[in-house]
Amino acid sequence: MKRTTIPVLRVRPLVGDRTRGHLIAGSSVIPCALGRSGIVQVKREGDGGSPRGAFRLRGGVYRPDHLRVRPRTALPLRATRPGDGWCDDPRDRRYNRPVRLPLPGISAEEMWRQDGLYDLVIDLDCNRGPIRPGRGSAIFMHVARPGYRPTEGCVALAQADLARLLRRLGPRTMLKIQ
Repeated sequence: MKRTTIPVLRVRPLVGDRTRGHLIAGSSVIPCALGRSGIVQVKREGDGGSPRGAFRLRGGVYRPDHLRVRPRTALPLRATRPGDGWCDDPRDRRYNRPVRLPLPGISAEEMWRQDGLYDLVIDLDCNRGPIRPGRGSAIFMHVARPGYRPTEGCVALAQADLARLLRRLGPRTMLKIQ
């Protein structure tokens, strides 16, 4: 049986817990973590909110020394390396873009993390064109912390769920955070 690309993923918060939710992919309902501030209408850098809206999946990265095989997907996917980062400093011209670390005096996320959260990352098209300083950076779908503890504004899934889901995602898939 040929697997088709899922056109739309939907994220909905749990009733009574704005930091957790469900990602709905076709007939699958997958638990997920949301930002510590829940879903926000207007995203601001550092607010801890997962942005409400519809986002294209731009592609992603994976950590090759932590994953045994390259994840299968129709999305563009590349291996991370030590020194890979993502600028989250609204004062810098590279804001909300991949960068090479270190960047003295500039705030940036480390993409080569020891905690496993970025072993598999999908870049959501949030504040990516045009990029507006201070309107949020590094908004990803990535691996969840144990117990689905809140993110800083991303959507996070168990690694096994994210790897399975990735097989069904393509360049036309949209993620709707509601």
